[in-house]
Amino acid sequence: MSKLFDIAVIGATGTVGETLVQLLEERAFPLASLHLLAGSASAGQSVPFKGKNLRVRELADFDFAKVQLVFFCAGASVTQAYAAKAQGAGCTVIDLSGALPLQQAPRLVPEANAELLAGLQAPFLLSSPQPLVVALALVLAPLRAALALQKINVMAAQAVSSQGREGVAELARQTTELLNMRPLESRVFDRQIAFNLLAQVGGLEEEGGHALLERQLAEELKQVLALPELRVAATCVQAPVFFGDSLAVSLQAAETVDLAQVARLLEAQGGIELVEAGDYPSVVGDAVGQDEVYVGRLRTGLDDPAELNLWIASDNVRKGSALNAVQIGELLIKHYL
Repeated sequence: MSKLFDIAVIGATGTVGETLVQLLEERAFPLASLHLLAGSASAGQSVPFKGKNLRVRELADFDFAKVQLVFFCAGASVTQAYAAKAQGAGCTVIDLSGALPLQQAPRLVPEANAELLAGLQAPFLLSSPQPLVVALALVLAPLRAALALQKINVMAAQAVSSQGREGVAELARQTTELLNMRPLESRVFDRQIAFNLLAQVGGLEEEGGHALLERQLAEELKQVLALPELRVAATCVQAPVFFGDSLAVSLQAAETVDLAQVARLLEAQGGIELVEAGDYPSVVGDAVGQDEVYVGRLRTGLDDPAELNLWIASDNVRKGSALNAVQIGELLIKHYL
């Protein structure tokens, strides 16, 4: 009989937390017990699981010695306050907030850098990268050696669900106000998001003009791909889309790109759906609600045959966040726990 594990999900009432619980059921995760936790404002709510409604308990009162594995799906402040406590109690921690430094909690995308785990010891302290990095790493991992990647340029259009339920509610409210010709008030974003694109996501670094999110994307991607010298240029924009990230990517290879070889490598990579030439994927109708990352519009540069351009569509909540974290957990229990 397979070993069963006692598991906790922190932030179980959030968009990502609820999706993660759903995936634990869908993928028949080997659970002995499941503890759903949240802050005092959400404690007492219920989350459906295997035909029942599980009550969400208050995080502050939880004894981490009861579980072997903890998923942190809440904000950065929660991870910073409780991750060390959980690991100190012998729990393996999988964080989705990005709050911990790379050196302390390495970023893991099982399809791209599973070998990272061989050099670590339990109880593990790991992070699932930001959803943009999960999508990029999944697509670039099978190409990095064949193309001898030199530089990556990415323009990422992020869904408002990257800001949690508040972002989704804000886009819905603004859209309703505008369609009903009522005055619009921006509450979550710094200006109108409905029917608009915002050229900045989150705060900026003190110097250089880059968003903190863009810096994080570059650092996490280099670590996951094990390409510390890779040059990364990133622009993250907030798009008026509820769920699903879209990325326009340009890769600089060392030599002329063989598009047929690129297509073969992508088709052989698990977790990728390559859209045939002449078509392209979108988040609505393709990626949202799916476990795969969709790739299309493969083409070389207009003036540079060593340049590869492509388009990526991915569900930021399901694949980019919850599923990647669950896959990390599955990898750990199969080989390391």
